[in-house]
Amino acid sequence: MRLSALCLFAVCCCCCSLVNAAATAAAAKTDQGRKLQEVLRQLSDVKDSVQFNEKMLSSPPENIEDCCCLSALECFRANMQVHLNVTGRKLHKLLRSLKNPLTLSGLDSCKSGNDTVRGNLTCHDCDSHPKVNVQEFFNRLESLIQRVRISSLILSCS
Repeated sequence: MRLSALCLFAVCCCCCSLVNAAATAAAAKTDQGRKLQEVLRQLSDVKDSVQFNEKMLSSPPENIEDCCCLSALECFRANMQVHLNVTGRKLHKLLRSLKNPLTLSGLDSCKSGNDTVRGNLTCHDCDSHPKVNVQEFFNRLESLIQRVRISSLILSCS
C-alpha cells in the first residue's frame, strides 16, 4: 500500500513539474512576443522621425535564412549605429531594445534543435549585403521582426 501511494505521489509530482515547465515556456514566449511588438512600435516611431535622405545602407534581404536572423539583426543594428543619428532618443531606445535578451532569443531560431542546420549554413557578412536607401532599410528590418513575431505567436499557440 505504501509503495503504491509513493508511486502515485511520484507520478503527481512529475506531472506537476511538466505542467509548470510548459507554463514557464509559454510565459517566456509571451514575453518575447510582447518585446517584439514593442520593437515594432519603436521602429515605427523611428521611421516617422528619421529624415529619409539619399544615404545608402547595407541591408540583409527580406528572404533571410531562419538561422541567419541574429546575424541580420546585428547588421541592421551596426548600420544604424554607424550611419544614423544615434543621439536621437527614439533611435537610442530602439537600439537598446534590439540588444535586449528577449529580442535576441526571439530571433535565434537555431537554438532549439536546429544546430545541425546552423553548422551547415553560412550567413553573409554585413558588408556583402546590397546597399538600399534608408526607407527600404527600415522596411526590411520591420519585415524581419514581423516574421519572427508571427513565428513566435504560432509556436506559443501550439
